[in-house]
Amino acid sequence: MTSSTTAGNAHLDASTQPPQLRVSGDWTLAHYSALKQLSASLGGQYDASTHVDLNGLGALDTAGASLLVELLGPERLEHSAEHPDCNLSAADRALLKTVYCSLNDFCVPVKEPQVSVGIQLLSRIGCAVDTVWKDAMTLLGFIGLILATFARGVFRPKRWRLTPMVAHIEQTGLDAAPIVALLTFLVGAVVAFLGATVLESFGASIFTVDLVAFSFLREFGVLLTAILMAGRTASAFTAQIGSMKANEEIDAIRTMGLDPMELLVLPRVLALLVALPMLTFLAMISGIIGGGVVCAVALDISPAMFLSLLQSDIGVQHLLVGLVKAPFFAFLIAAIGCLEGFKVSGSAESVGAHTTSAVVQSIFVVIVLDAVAALFFMEMGW
Repeated sequence: MTSSTTAGNAHLDASTQPPQLRVSGDWTLAHYSALKQLSASLGGQYDASTHVDLNGLGALDTAGASLLVELLGPERLEHSAEHPDCNLSAADRALLKTVYCSLNDFCVPVKEPQVSVGIQLLSRIGCAVDTVWKDAMTLLGFIGLILATFARGVFRPKRWRLTPMVAHIEQTGLDAAPIVALLTFLVGAVVAFLGATVLESFGASIFTVDLVAFSFLREFGVLLTAILMAGRTASAFTAQIGSMKANEEIDAIRTMGLDPMELLVLPRVLALLVALPMLTFLAMISGIIGGGVVCAVALDISPAMFLSLLQSDIGVQHLLVGLVKAPFFAFLIAAIGCLEGFKVSGSAESVGAHTTSAVVQSIFVVIVLDAVAALFFMEMGW
């Protein structure tokens, strides 16, 4: 290739047969404007039979190579550069090949059609429903696995982890007793105050006692306790098991031939099954005491009269209705907390995300189940 310091040029030599398009000079970015006009002026002056001579080509860069591809076309340029009579350097050949391959393979990206807001909304709703369905199926499968593990342990009592279970009962039950008692005491006082304010206009302030007792024995006692356990215990279970999953401790447990369900999940489930009913009973008593204090202060209902009204108007079935829901809530809260812990992928961010998910799912399931139970007991007349 002959060296050239002049601007690039291309002219059609009609004196030869067939005619030749001779390319010469420097095809670089410095001469881009002139070469662009030259390329446009030569368009249509030659056909497929015209031979291209690249031997006079001087300096070449990417801008010049792109103009040559535009002028000659990828296929013609490839044939001319690879022709035996062409004395281009290996670097220029490689540059031309790279440019015409890139331009030949390039296609204008197709603009995605705009989707209406209604379709996007339906799509998101569908994705959310699909996610909820998959989570529900996963939870049902995990519940089945817990029940199967418990059934195997019934016939092998020596394999039960009593020490971890007692430790979890202390963590989930005894340590939570003060906050449960304080919260339900305050809520009981608020319910009694609101009831007294409303019923006083009807001259029925005495029924505030029944309002507090009915609400806490049937609903508030177990519901407030379950929500507290969902926020306190389910998150703790998820964080504990999730941290073990992130540190590959669960894989180590399996490597040692131990069952993580038997070692980690079952003690937590059994502990919450024991702790939540006791905390529910404590919440009922604390709520009723809170209502009794307000009745004594604001309504001049003495504690003796308060207890007498409780004994005469409130049957024991209301206590049982509240307590019978506690084991179901406890089982679901523990199952969701442990399941979300096993879903952790291995990072601290994943632990936080699944801890939040465990709390949200537990509270949602508890409220939905409580509503279903309330409708069932109402229809049954209990």
